[in-house]
Amino acid sequence: MLGIAIAAGGGYWFGQQRTRGGTAAANAIESVGPASASGAVTADKGKGGGAPAVLVEAITASTAPMPQSITAVGSLRSDESVTLRPEVAGRVSAIGFQEGQRVTKGTVLVKLDPAINEAEVQQAKANLTLAKAKYDRAVDLQKQGFISGQARDEAENSLKVMEASLSLATAKLNKMEIRAPFSGLIGLRSVSVGDYVKEGQDMVNLESIDPLKVDFRVPEIYLRRVQVGQKLEVSLDALPGRKYEGMVSAINPLVDAAGRAIVIRAQVRNADTALRPGMFARVKLLTKDERDALVLPEQALVPQGEEQYVFRVVDGKAARTKVELGQRREGKVEVVKGIAAGDTIVTAGQLKLRDGTPVTLAAVAKAAAGPKTDNGSPAKADSGAGRAPKS
Repeated sequence: MLGIAIAAGGGYWFGQQRTRGGTAAANAIESVGPASASGAVTADKGKGGGAPAVLVEAITASTAPMPQSITAVGSLRSDESVTLRPEVAGRVSAIGFQEGQRVTKGTVLVKLDPAINEAEVQQAKANLTLAKAKYDRAVDLQKQGFISGQARDEAENSLKVMEASLSLATAKLNKMEIRAPFSGLIGLRSVSVGDYVKEGQDMVNLESIDPLKVDFRVPEIYLRRVQVGQKLEVSLDALPGRKYEGMVSAINPLVDAAGRAIVIRAQVRNADTALRPGMFARVKLLTKDERDALVLPEQALVPQGEEQYVFRVVDGKAARTKVELGQRREGKVEVVKGIAAGDTIVTAGQLKLRDGTPVTLAAVAKAAAGPKTDNGSPAKADSGAGRAPKS
């Protein structure tokens, strides 16, 4: 039994060796290829044996006018804004405006009941008349030597006190009328005729909206690029398609420590009153005059870490090139350094490229598609082009 087992194992081992030898020989014959008529064997499948070209889309880098600007968001504010409040308590006797109308400076907007104040003015006038008569009499008596100089001074002091009392009563009477401090649009009132108002109670707001102010913030790195007098453009989501021109009027000398930003205030004309305070605004601050810049579509960029690259097409091959970027605007990006005008830049298909990869431009591929057949479909290219013919 032991001899039988040894014989069976030996037979199995010799069979496996023969099977492996046959498979290796077949593979070798297949890799070498069929013999030609003269007995030679074709060794390569394609001429050159290089990697196939990658089909990509590309454009020619060119220059375009691009103004140097900074974009930001901000809010519109009234040029002048105030909430009218009474300085003295009283009952509302008249309202001299319609809500939302335009009023001029000095217009009487609200009147309070002046009856008590008018009575105080009359009382002060009577006291002043009496004090003046006493003073005149004291002057005459002092000249005749019937009273001392002290009595005359007391009469003069009483006269001045009565004059001050009249001025105080007159001032209180004038406070019963609330007038517009400037021209503008009146808002919505919160009082009615007959209401009793206290000192400092809100009654109505007044807004001057032509021109308007726009407040916005830019990062502190732009501090050297902004200055008073620079022009800007304002666009609003509430008014699509319209742009308003403005000018920087002031720059806050204090940098906001929370956001490391500079607060800038500009003025925008609003002759048609289409803009209103509180609107959200998109601001484009023009820092330099318009100049020609080398621009590319953003999809041409290949980011790697903090650096940006593009693929140039040089002699039919992809050349990976590092670029330095400037500003971005509307899907375009300014290239400051790395490429020149006239370079062919890949815009689609970069994921398949490496430095030195052969490429075929999409426009060239369409042109080389060949003539069409009778039924209008493109003729098929020879699948064996560029390869050695098989026997």
